[in-house]
Amino acid sequence: MPHMFSDVRAFRHDPLRFLLDRGNAAPLGLEPLHLGPAPVLLVTDPDLIRPILKAPETEIGKGRLIKKLTPVFGRSSLMLHGDEHKRRRAVLHKHMAKGSVERYMPQMCAEIRAVGAKLARMGEFDPHSFTAALALRTICIAVFGTQVISSGDEEALVQAVNMIEDDLADDMFRVLPVGPIGWHRRKQRRKFAKLAMSTVVERLRERARATSALKDFEVLGLSDQDLHDEILTLLLAGHHTTGTTAAWVLYHMATDPELMEAIADEADRCLDDSGELRPDAVRRADVSATLVKEVCRLYPGAWWFSREVMQPVTIAGRDLKVGTSLLICPWQLQRDPRHFPDPDRFLMTRRYTTDAYIPFGAGPRACAGMGVAMLELQLLALEIAAAYRFTGISPNPAPWPKASVTLIPPPMTIGIEVRQVRSPVIQPGDEQHVPYLPPLKSPSIATLQSVSQ
Repeated sequence: MPHMFSDVRAFRHDPLRFLLDRGNAAPLGLEPLHLGPAPVLLVTDPDLIRPILKAPETEIGKGRLIKKLTPVFGRSSLMLHGDEHKRRRAVLHKHMAKGSVERYMPQMCAEIRAVGAKLARMGEFDPHSFTAALALRTICIAVFGTQVISSGDEEALVQAVNMIEDDLADDMFRVLPVGPIGWHRRKQRRKFAKLAMSTVVERLRERARATSALKDFEVLGLSDQDLHDEILTLLLAGHHTTGTTAAWVLYHMATDPELMEAIADEADRCLDDSGELRPDAVRRADVSATLVKEVCRLYPGAWWFSREVMQPVTIAGRDLKVGTSLLICPWQLQRDPRHFPDPDRFLMTRRYTTDAYIPFGAGPRACAGMGVAMLELQLLALEIAAAYRFTGISPNPAPWPKASVTLIPPPMTIGIEVRQVRSPVIQPGDEQHVPYLPPLKSPSIATLQSVSQ
């Protein structure tokens, strides 16, 4: 007979395996989880997700699990609701929608090429060691403008996140309080991390361009503390989720040389006369886009999120009382064989029309950074495949990620070398869009070769 704590041990030991096994074995609907005195239900039916996320916040709100992130994210749009949330979200949409971010494609690609050159000089690399900082740099370009964050500030922010993220993840479903020694250590780690983050935020505020999201937030009349919280949330959420997913993009390119060649061919078809990727061509680049979608299915950056019942409601025939947490787990839903056949396999032939595909959430609170994240990941695949070959990957297959605030990739080593200059591959119907590029004309490829050697 299960009791209110009967699932705690299995969950804390391996939350990814626990949620996957429990959710895939449960009937579609709401599966009770015994994680403490407050009721928790895992949503296993995709048809219930959008109604839950679209419900009035007076009925179903963010709740206590999300609020445990308040010590780090403060009063940012991630934590707010109501009219204030809508005002701030409008600013985020203005600056982070894919169409808006495309104007920064040359700068984003330049950052990717710089990282690629560094990796090529090394000969082998651990992808996550580089993708986290790269994602941070590109989110700064999209939201604050170019050349606003230094390499030192990048490192400080990445290290600060690493210092506290496991503590945050542990706090989410902790039943018993941390002992006094553990509590003191956590307090000190959080203090130092917050100090480092605050220093970076203040420097970004000084350097941000007049057309940046920061200026639009200032127009809203946000206080200095609210501005600080909003910027920090953008940096942490933007770089950490995309940075971890980017590592898996490189991993799957490394495990499938034919896929990497296909993306290299696609990159050639997307180049303009100067060797830069054309936004209109990238929008039609189906191979790289599908790679990104499948990686986001297997390794969603936001691998779980929750809502809480604020007024008694009935969902799927079940009467829910106030305080009930509804746990939505993209990791489980996107690996459920009822929604995705052979779910643990990486397949480029999948369809993503089901409501079970929610790597960025769904409804009015879907991730505002979805557009910039998908574009950034696609550009990473295209630029790296165009200029380099991966010569090996270890371990292969890679172990599962570590469940923290996001899904942290395991240590991996990818071998890399500069590829030979390629002639553009022109498909029927592309002749009028793709000019002939003589050898060594493209700075995306030729310049990197000279830099890397």
